[in-house]
Amino acid sequence: MEYFKKIFKYSRPFKKYIFLNIFFNILYALFSALSFLSLMPMLEVLFGENKKTYTKPEFDGIYGFGNNLEGWLNYQVSSFSGEDPQKALIFVIAAIIILFFLKNFFNYLAMYFITFLRNGILTHLRGDVYKKIVSMPIAFFTEKKKGDVISRITADVLEIQHSFLSILELIVREPLTIFFTISAMFLISFKLTAFVLIFIPISGFLISLIGRSLKATSTLVQNEQAEFLSITEETLHGLKIIKGFVSELFFIEKFNKSNNKFYNYSNKLINRQNLASPVSEFLGISVIGVLLWYGGQLVLIDQELNPAAFITYMGLAYGVLTPAKAISKASYSIKKGNAAAERVLEILDSKSSINEISKPLNKQSFDSEISFENVSFRYENSIVLKNINFKIKKGQTVAIVGQSGSGKSTIANLIPRFYDVNSGKILIDGTNIKDLFKKDLRNLIGLVSQDSILFNDSITNNIQLSSSNNNEEEIKNSAIIANANDFIEKLENKYHSNVGDGGGKLSGGQKQRVSIARAVLRNPPIMILDEATSSLDSESEKLVQQALEKLMKNRTSLIIAHRLSTIQQADVILVVKDGEIIEEGKHEELISKNGVYSKLIKLQSFS
Repeated sequence: MEYFKKIFKYSRPFKKYIFLNIFFNILYALFSALSFLSLMPMLEVLFGENKKTYTKPEFDGIYGFGNNLEGWLNYQVSSFSGEDPQKALIFVIAAIIILFFLKNFFNYLAMYFITFLRNGILTHLRGDVYKKIVSMPIAFFTEKKKGDVISRITADVLEIQHSFLSILELIVREPLTIFFTISAMFLISFKLTAFVLIFIPISGFLISLIGRSLKATSTLVQNEQAEFLSITEETLHGLKIIKGFVSELFFIEKFNKSNNKFYNYSNKLINRQNLASPVSEFLGISVIGVLLWYGGQLVLIDQELNPAAFITYMGLAYGVLTPAKAISKASYSIKKGNAAAERVLEILDSKSSINEISKPLNKQSFDSEISFENVSFRYENSIVLKNINFKIKKGQTVAIVGQSGSGKSTIANLIPRFYDVNSGKILIDGTNIKDLFKKDLRNLIGLVSQDSILFNDSITNNIQLSSSNNNEEEIKNSAIIANANDFIEKLENKYHSNVGDGGGKLSGGQKQRVSIARAVLRNPPIMILDEATSSLDSESEKLVQQALEKLMKNRTSLIIAHRLSTIQQADVILVVKDGEIIEEGKHEELISKNGVYSKLIKLQSFS
């Protein structure tokens, strides 16, 4: 229940629906008891036991009303029908129909208003989880499986929705139904009801024993569901590699292993849940059996109850079983939901490692230089960068080269604060980037990466991305600068063509040029190009390189390069090895040094 206290805050915007649900649940529970009580005068009319009463009974408190309940009902029937038994029958049947109608009408209204509450909580909770996912730093998702995150925002949130409904039933609807029903039972026979209440706590204790381990089993089920979702997500992402390396069987076996675990855990969980209903019903019928024995004594031997009152009483007693079963089911559902809530709240309670200071500075322009001062960075136990020092002056193009794993891309990722440095500092115009609004910092930077990230949407929406203020002419001009307009115009729907999942309908070079058009449209003063041409064929590389040259014109640029032919015109070239800058200078200077850079050039020229 501790997790649901945190989830409960999402019900605050829907308070009116909570109160309306409680109000109509009270009416439902009241009329549920009254509808059963209305059976008593009908049975008396049918059995010919209806005693004509034309004087309204006097009551002395609730106990007096209980003792005179039969007389009050007879007075109501007699006042309407007189001596005509057919009129009496019509009266009691009409009363039964009206009471059952009101009971079900109020039941519908209670469920109607709880629908807004359930779906409202679901919507707000899912929205907050998604917002949290988007706000978390990239490092967070190197530790989490994507399938697990997807499972938490879908299956786990849905489980919470169902469990939340169960809690409302548990604390409002069913207890009220039991309360009013038992109150009606007291009105018919105080002695019989007091006798039966001795057995109800015993039944409740036996039912509770079944559900104690449900939360642990439910956690296993949800974790395994997240596991096979992760395998599915990875399979879809790497399907080409799987087929290319003829690894279908390996992944099928991997999925089946997880799927079979889910099967076994689910069977264990559901069978325990399924045990709740028959056990609660059996215990309920056992209580009914005790009632029949003791109540039969009161009717046949002591003659304290007439047969019609006893049959009505038994109907009420059996009516208690339905809400009691619902409560036992709800308690099991809550244990499942508690496990789901724990997983969802783990995401919501996660703390970002990339935080803003209490009063960040606004910065809307880039004026002089970017400076790295003794910057070091480690990932877990691995040192990636060691005491990096360099400057990028406004208008300069600085290139970083080195072997794979040397730390080139990490330098690029530190500037927009995708990661934070462990020591040292990065300054823009003399201001530590940690002192700026993250939004302001990233608005100064345009990024074109090796992996051209496109979304399953139109080319127009992929170019303008978050901004919808751009007109078609601006979008087209951006595409022209990026050398993308020619191929876009040849598509059937031109700029409104859908690029497919991950841009799968476009070639690598086409995707890259759309990414460049996106950066052109944004028009940032600082450009970061992270191996933007490394995965392209010669023709595509030429077109992309031309687009990049247009993009970098009159901008400050940082180029991470694998193909050294693309950075020979850079103002400064930094050579990185094992996380340290070992050479620095222009292309000709570095060639003349006959060092690491010169060897890299010779190797690429030879290849």
